[in-house]
This record gives sequence, C-alpha cells and structure tokens, in this order.
Amino acid sequence: MSKFEYDDFIEKSNENDDLDEETLFIVSQTFKAISDPTRIRILHLLSQKEYSVNEMADKLTMLQSTVSHQLRFLKNLRLVKYRREGTSIYYTCDDKHVMDILQQTIEHARHH
Repeated sequence: MSKFEYDDFIEKSNENDDLDEETLFIVSQTFKAISDPTRIRILHLLSQKEYSVNEMADKLTMLQSTVSHQLRFLKNLRLVKYRREGTSIYYTCDDKHVMDILQQTIEHARHH
C-alpha cells in the first residue's frame, strides 16, 4: 500500500469512526473464525480447490464430524459455500477478502 493509498484509507476510516454493533459482531466473529488452527487449515485447503467433507477429513487427517462442525461455523459466517452434486456436498471459499487476509497472514508468518 502506497503512502497515498494509506492516507486515503485512514481518511475514509476516520469519516465513520463509530462502528455499529452488527459490524463489530461480524468483525469479531470473522477474526474468531480465522484464529482457530483447525479452521485455518480448512480455509487454507479450500483456498486451493473445492473439496467434499470426506476429502477434507482425509487430506487433513481429521474426523469427518470435526470437519463438518467447523464447516457449519464457517458457513454461518458466509466464509465458505457449498454445492450439492448427487449425494455429495462440495465446499469452497465464499469470501475473497477474508481469504486474502488469511493468505497474507500465512505469508507473514512464513517470512519470520
């Protein structure tokens, strides 16, 4: 982010200092979602391609019930979405902004 972009961002942020309760709640829930190691692993996996619950469980060596539980939390926050194909349900990421934040954080952690 250039100095100009940063200054513009700060100016726009200061125009609306007050955050309503709904915005605060959504922000806190989003950070809660990406602060859990299991959910980070799931989101990182889904950033690569679409997976079924069983495929995720196998790939992450987790119980299917654990993956399903975490997906329900992520789906309620609209961070993941799903599609049904026959009897299978496939999940993918549904919020590019959050995925960008997650990817930047992963890159930051790997840099140190």
